[in-house]
Amino acid sequence: MFDILIEKDKQFLIYLNSLGSEQWDPFWLFITNQFNWAPLFLLIIFLIFKKYGWKKGGFIFLFVILLVAFSDQFTNMIRGIFERLRPNNDTSINEVLRTLITPQSYSFTSGHATTSMVFSVFSYLLFKDSYKYIKFIFIFPIFFAYSRLYLGVHFPFDILTGATIGSIIGFSAFRLQRFLVKKIFTA
Repeated sequence: MFDILIEKDKQFLIYLNSLGSEQWDPFWLFITNQFNWAPLFLLIIFLIFKKYGWKKGGFIFLFVILLVAFSDQFTNMIRGIFERLRPNNDTSINEVLRTLITPQSYSFTSGHATTSMVFSVFSYLLFKDSYKYIKFIFIFPIFFAYSRLYLGVHFPFDILTGATIGSIIGFSAFRLQRFLVKKIFTA
């Protein structure tokens, strides 16, 4: 049963990856680079301080930094447990993939999907009552995670699992942050 799922995951990646073309390669290489999303991150930081002020905002900002670091390290821990080869390193399919980058770390789960969902879910929950357009923050994890399929460095199941884990962490972290803010700033 598990072997069938893995094979379907590989075939779905091959299909999705084959939809790419050279004219779109620079766009997806740009999208996959987290530093190119800096304007979004700076906007969220600005909104944190605008809505919550310097004290609460500073606490929430530090919380977000720790949250992103936690997400990254949690993903690395999962990768160390499962040790699934990335598609670009999987000899059963790497010859049929369009790969534009060649990372060597393990594939399961996607750090791009996990951390972008953590950040987006947390930010959405933080601002959903104040800014109606905050829902568009989910464009970030969709494009960011899809770039990994386009580039042939993650399997769809890596993305789906990473997004699910990221959503759970983001929601849980928001609740923890809200509890801590109440305890610290109303005491």
